[in-house]
Amino acid sequence: MQVDEAPLEKAFDATIGAGDRIEPRDWMPEKYRQTLIRQVAQHAHSEIIGMQPEGNWITRAPSLRRKAVLLAKVQDEAGHGLYLYSATETLGVSRDELTRRLIEGKQKYSSIFNYPTLTYADVGSIGWLVDGAAICNQVPLCRTSYGPYGRAMIRICKEESFHQRQGYELLMTMMRGTDEQRAMVQESVNRFWWPALMMFGPPDGDSPNTAQSMEWGIKRHTNDELRQRFVDMSVPQAEALGVTFPDPELQWNEERGSYDFGEPDWDEFWQVVKGNGPCNTQRIAHRKAAYDDGAWVREAALAFAAKARADEND
Repeated sequence: MQVDEAPLEKAFDATIGAGDRIEPRDWMPEKYRQTLIRQVAQHAHSEIIGMQPEGNWITRAPSLRRKAVLLAKVQDEAGHGLYLYSATETLGVSRDELTRRLIEGKQKYSSIFNYPTLTYADVGSIGWLVDGAAICNQVPLCRTSYGPYGRAMIRICKEESFHQRQGYELLMTMMRGTDEQRAMVQESVNRFWWPALMMFGPPDGDSPNTAQSMEWGIKRHTNDELRQRFVDMSVPQAEALGVTFPDPELQWNEERGSYDFGEPDWDEFWQVVKGNGPCNTQRIAHRKAAYDDGAWVREAALAFAAKARADEND
């Protein structure tokens, strides 16, 4: 039976236009659903893959306190991934399918996690810059038009804010230390600054999905708007920390009331997105190994659930 979608689409548009939320049981255009699957899955994958570069330092953190802090943060990231996979499942796709798409290269995750963590200072730089960029990007998503995604983001943003403060506190502690520690922090900031700017995605003119996502209320700000907000937030923090950013074009623009800054290396960005970054192969190989090693757990859980249903029906 052919369903007339015109009145359904009209109701959908009215909901979006009123700034209200679409819920899982509501009718939605297929392109809206697929756009959400792509975006929310990419976000979920980023949280799970993002455990790797920091998890690399748990056993090598310099004190029991630092180990506990880092372990708690990595655990938070696992939880964020699960919240987001659950939100994506409300769109009719299983987390098992999403994981397979990731491993097969059919879905992406944030480019930032394809860079290595070479020193312990990178743990702080990730907390300060990477999580700081995530906060700029994700706080507006608390008001995204899809209900399950927006509600998941509320808790995630609270925890990301805590992570950002943890990272900044770690770097501040190191900056009070030896000359070698201060040099380590500056070197780490130099490596992570440009990749952090790339986290917001390509320039608006090269971002094919931004306009439609904003029209649907999935996104609330463009990539360039969020990038500018991040720069304006980060420069005063860097001054308080005592580090500089590796950008000779970075300067205050009195007329705009914001900082001017240089252009990231977008050729590098696209190479990383295409799978040619420093750690792309390593990250996916590790995720695939974890998925394969956990097959027996998933099989046992499914068997237990099937048995429980059978017992209920007896």
